[in-house]
Amino acid sequence: MSLLSLHEVDVSYGDLPALRGVSLEVEEGEIVSVVGANGAGKTTMLRTISGLLRPRRGEVRFAGERLDAAACHEVVARGVVQIPEGRKIFPSLTVLENLELGSYVKRARARRRESLEGVLALFPILAERIRQAAGTLSGGQQQMLAIGRALMARPRVLMLDEPSLGLAPLVVREIFRIVAEINRSGTTVLLVEQNTRQALALSRRGYVLENGRVVLVGTGAELLDNDHVKRAYLGM
Repeated sequence: MSLLSLHEVDVSYGDLPALRGVSLEVEEGEIVSVVGANGAGKTTMLRTISGLLRPRRGEVRFAGERLDAAACHEVVARGVVQIPEGRKIFPSLTVLENLELGSYVKRARARRRESLEGVLALFPILAERIRQAAGTLSGGQQQMLAIGRALMARPRVLMLDEPSLGLAPLVVREIFRIVAEINRSGTTVLLVEQNTRQALALSRRGYVLENGRVVLVGTGAELLDNDHVKRAYLGM
């Protein structure tokens, strides 16, 4: 049984379809990528899993239980945590305060100190700036803070929405290295990315989403070698 799955999910904004019959499976311990152009429905898919949007049809399941009727805080409490596009940190709060906000659910509060130690070990730069206002951090440091804040909730599934957006290439490589390290530590990862090459290279499996539909599914290596992916997303 998949840890996280979507089955024939339709989502619309009013009368405008955004997802059309999307099915997806994420096994425990995997990194799974969803790639596609702007407007393909990638963020809509994550927002639906997170409980911010309700499907008109279909099911979202986590650990065998329906997730599509759960409120956002219930989704987080069950262990599914999203890092939104654009990071969405609290710029006027300190690094520490941002991190502590990530551990608001009961299960995470009980292990806040342990989680904080782990996050600061993963991101030493955040330890150096622990009392600094988050808005004064660089873009890459803010992305690390957003990841760290999500880890404070002790997720079983970590969902990242465009973590490389607006970052320099060296920083992007570091972010992807950190995602791989988080996965090796036991956290399942669902990654939404426009950086198709790096996302698929990192992933065990991938999905290509176009116009709200899944058009290709395969291993990361298979999709990187697919002619359509090469033409449409890799410029080859």
